[in-house]
Amino acid sequence: MKIGLLAANLPAAACTIRGTTDFPVAGAYFPSWLLCLFGGVLSALLLRVLFLALGIDRYLTLRLCTYLSLGGIIGLATWYIFFGP
Repeated sequence: MKIGLLAANLPAAACTIRGTTDFPVAGAYFPSWLLCLFGGVLSALLLRVLFLALGIDRYLTLRLCTYLSLGGIIGLATWYIFFGP
C-alpha cells in the first residue's frame, strides 16, 4: 500500500512551490520567459550579422531553421541558467 502511494506521488516529487519570476520594466510586470524570448530573438539577429560578416551564412542551406534554432537554444539556455533549478 505504501509503495503504491509513493509511486503515485513520485512524478510530483520534483515540483516545488516557488514565487513568480516577474520583473518590473517601465512600471509593468513582465514574465521571465518573455525576457528570455527577447534575448533569443536579439541573439539570433546578432548571430545573423556575425555570420554574414564572417561569410558563414552563404554555406547555410536552411537559414530560417538555423537562426530560429539558434535563437531558441540561446533563449532556453538563458532561462535555464537564470531561472532553472
